[in-house]
Amino acid sequence: MLLDPSVSQTYVEDCEVCCNPIELTVVFENESLMKFEAADIEQ
Repeated sequence: MLLDPSVSQTYVEDCEVCCNPIELTVVFENESLMKFEAADIEQ
């Protein structure tokens, strides 16, 4: 997974192993990763 440090974002991506959707939250500040969170959407 490639992350763009110029923008913070939340998006949904399918797990490469089980194909279930995962909500990803990525927060950058001054091009430094401040937060990375992955949450199972349980569908």
